[in-house]
Amino acid sequence: MWMCECPCGDSLVSLEHSRLSDCWNLSSTLCPCSGPVSRMSKCLTSWKDYYQWRCIPLHSPVALLLHWPLMVYHATQLAAMRNLSAEITNKLCIHYLGPEKELLQLAVFGELHALFPSVQVHIELIGPAIPESRDGERVDLYTYAHCIETDCMCKSSSGNTCWDVCSGRTSAVTLRLHKGFYHERFQDIVKDSIPHLVIAPNAGIAAYSSWLPTIELIKELNVPAVFSDYCEEASHLASCCISTVTGHPMTIPIQLNPFRQPMVIEDSALFLPCYSNCFLFGI
Repeated sequence: MWMCECPCGDSLVSLEHSRLSDCWNLSSTLCPCSGPVSRMSKCLTSWKDYYQWRCIPLHSPVALLLHWPLMVYHATQLAAMRNLSAEITNKLCIHYLGPEKELLQLAVFGELHALFPSVQVHIELIGPAIPESRDGERVDLYTYAHCIETDCMCKSSSGNTCWDVCSGRTSAVTLRLHKGFYHERFQDIVKDSIPHLVIAPNAGIAAYSSWLPTIELIKELNVPAVFSDYCEEASHLASCCISTVTGHPMTIPIQLNPFRQPMVIEDSALFLPCYSNCFLFGI
């Protein structure tokens, strides 16, 4: 799961690789390899909140991968706070646009078990980077990603299986992959999956004209959509493009994402601070 976070691994990474890597390669004290020791008592608003809740030391690097599910969590909170989405009861359906690196890090989405307890989370991942061989692939995450210790309870089925406390049954975070653009695949996807929320991480909307028909589709859907980008300037350009299509300003204004990846992108072409999932905005 770590390879594509390092430039030295770029030549070795292949999105055709379909085997789910489900190990943090960290000790149990450094990663969330099992369920939380306590219920979430308040909404999480920072990495410090998250690390304290999950009993992980702040020097643990897991935030470098967990920014994907924490972005999903925070986007859902933003939509709920602004009364943009219906109240989530026992099922949450998300249409997740443009995944790339995530395809090699899917196991980290198992953390959604902890972030949305007693909720069946279903995510449709749609994007042109998905290989043809993985189009239609379904991944059911019944557990959290494992630590490296052989004797940890996360290795036992009873110790790491996620249970729905209301029904008493095992629950899965379900992921399904679709190759192509959202506006091209939508009619097939929506037959089985009507979204509560659309999420597009690191979207680069101003840079790609292919976003135009997708934004028009989201406008017609009338469901909340949250986008992210690497820097504030890109977010401003994106919000202008979106407002031009929708005829309205952003419902969720541009703001720093407290769960952005905490490692600067050093090879950026921009002379600006750039981080993965750095700024959020939405309609």
